Amino acid sequence: MLQEKLFATTGDATQPDPGRKPPPPVPGRVPVLLPYPFAGPFDYAPPAGDALAPGDIVLVPLNRRQEAGVVWDAPSGPSVAAAKLKPVTARLDAPALPAPLRRFIDWVAAYTLSAPGEVLAMALRVNALTPPLPVPGFLAADPLPNAPITEPRRRVLHVLADRIARTTPDLARLSGASPAVIRAMAQAGQLLPTPIPAPPAFLPPDPFFFDPALSAEQSAIAASLRGAVVEDAFSVTLLDGVTGSGKTEMYLEAVAACLEAGRQSLILLPEIALSAQFLARFARRFGVAPALWHSDLSSRTRRITYRAVADGTARVVVGARSALFLPFGELGLVVVDEEHETAFKQEDGVVYHARDMAVVRARLSAAPAILVSATPSLETLANVEAGRYRHLKLTARHGGARLPEVTAIDLRDHAPDRGKFLSPTLIAAVRETLAAGEQAMFFLNRRGYAPLTLCRACGHRLQCPNCTAWLVEHRARHALACHHCGHHEPIPPACPICKAEGTLAPIGPGVERITEEVDALFPEARRLVMASDTMPGPQAAADAARAIEAREVDLIIGTQIVAKGWHFPHLTLVGVVDADLGLAGGDLRAAERTVQLLHQVAGRAGRAEAPGRVLLQTFSPEHPVMQALVANDLAAFFVREAEARRPGNWPPYGRLAALIVSADTADAADLYARDLGRAAPGGDGVLVLGPAPAPLAILRGRHRRRLLLKTRRDIAVQPLLRAWLAAVQPARGVRVDVDVDPVSFL
Repeated sequence: MLQEKLFATTGDATQPDPGRKPPPPVPGRVPVLLPYPFAGPFDYAPPAGDALAPGDIVLVPLNRRQEAGVVWDAPSGPSVAAAKLKPVTARLDAPALPAPLRRFIDWVAAYTLSAPGEVLAMALRVNALTPPLPVPGFLAADPLPNAPITEPRRRVLHVLADRIARTTPDLARLSGASPAVIRAMAQAGQLLPTPIPAPPAFLPPDPFFFDPALSAEQSAIAASLRGAVVEDAFSVTLLDGVTGSGKTEMYLEAVAACLEAGRQSLILLPEIALSAQFLARFARRFGVAPALWHSDLSSRTRRITYRAVADGTARVVVGARSALFLPFGELGLVVVDEEHETAFKQEDGVVYHARDMAVVRARLSAAPAILVSATPSLETLANVEAGRYRHLKLTARHGGARLPEVTAIDLRDHAPDRGKFLSPTLIAAVRETLAAGEQAMFFLNRRGYAPLTLCRACGHRLQCPNCTAWLVEHRARHALACHHCGHHEPIPPACPICKAEGTLAPIGPGVERITEEVDALFPEARRLVMASDTMPGPQAAADAARAIEAREVDLIIGTQIVAKGWHFPHLTLVGVVDADLGLAGGDLRAAERTVQLLHQVAGRAGRAEAPGRVLLQTFSPEHPVMQALVANDLAAFFVREAEARRPGNWPPYGRLAALIVSADTADAADLYARDLGRAAPGGDGVLVLGPAPAPLAILRGRHRRRLLLKTRRDIAVQPLLRAWLAAVQPARGVRVDVDVDPVSFL
């Protein structure tokens, strides 16, 4: 897999060498990389009287407009005559991109077969290029002009007697004068406008603020992680441990060591919602909150945070996958929490896996990386097995809490009532839990009310007009929605095909339908729904976590968002409504993902003194996934899963790359996919599957076909892909997207 390239002793022509020195600059030329899908940087003439260095952010002419770009290390392509070069317009007052980040951009571009400018666009935050406006303040004029001094004005001057500039709101508050008085004094020349230096955007975390009480096992692991930071060199450690064992506290000890060493830390979380409880835990350990980076931040906050990362004020950043592209100047530690999560894979634009790229980022910064999970991915376990990663494991829950007891409910023997989805066994267990004053959770990884709506009269199924996907009913907002393209429409009163009224029926459950059933069964229980459409951001998640911890909630009904990292001390029962849900289809990783998800959600139960229980509703209790969960023997499951993949060279014991052809018409997609199939690479250890219609054969109105390149693990796929794509040029309107190391096969 990707990580092999980082540990290999021989060079790899498909990737930039992390230790490579950039070529010397060409006199009289400035290579500038622009955030667009160009093949490389363009040459410009240097500006008069201003020496530029690689990493500087500059304004350059492009066609008839001015664009921001970055002075790059490598020369551009074929030289343009010096007389034809346009000069750089100006250097911008913006943080330069450090050398490790520039090399990281080149690395990601080469590995994913993306244009370097497309990767640069993720690092060059345009709204961060604007320098922050100074805070306007006032000082008293000296000498004072000949103007009346009323009592309110006298109080203002008394406040400013210490010669410290203050803002209008501060002056009004301290003097008791109105803002109008302060404005009048400024107009009269009694107050002089004076910019006030902005206070530090982030207070420095204190590594000694709180000394956590650690068990002997935890102390040994914390010492090992601290040692990796002190070594000040690249390494990768898998921090493995049962749910509730204190993995977060362990890697925060590594963050403390990084702070002591004067370097910055990056912590990646798979979901923004996870930041809610994490921030409180971080503040308890270090006395202040870390810097945050995710898509929900305002433009102003992003600008402040970006510059604070660049100047080192932000010592610890907690963020989503895009935080990898921030301009760290002193990066000393990279942590990937819940490293097995597929949310770390970006599927649009530049397609990359943040877990893998985090390892690259750490390598290029000579920093240790820590991958954290209670259910590590097979890719990570394979790197442990090969000796590329260290493996540290926590075997016991913190504070004497026990792992929950897991039981499978065979729905063939304990079927729910007709039209219902909760079995009598699960209902009785919930009643018992609520009677004991404890909390319970229903888990179903499906949003909405029902995944399918059909007509009982003619059998018509309501489908998205833009995708080969069924429309999901969202009864709470009286709409049908496509979860792939975002299309939504009102629920029709009659079948659009046969026009029969009252014949449209919801098929299958979503969390809204389970909520409806729960309301009827437990009318007195206080319940909370936790799904991405009911908790749209970190604040909503924080409010939900606070309510649950304060025991203002009795029943939690949630999708996959409830499975990740939450600590609810009074939650003792988890009921999985449909444990078989993730096993359908032909996904290579279906069993691995299902066991990871269900083990994680099971880990929410019994995290304090009261023991926990987990009930899995399933039609296949004999399935290896269910058996592994009931026996709490995930290690044996992963061994069997690995042995099943090894003979066929399936990841992590082989390499995959997908080509997704899309076009406005089915004929155009078929034609180009067929030509690609005929030009497919071959040879020992190389196999091309397809072309074939993608499972989502139409997505957002475009017809899609897939080809899958599979090779032995010792074969680099990038040269094969480059030669393959160069051999067949797509027609106008046809696009081919490359996904190296795919995790989704839709």
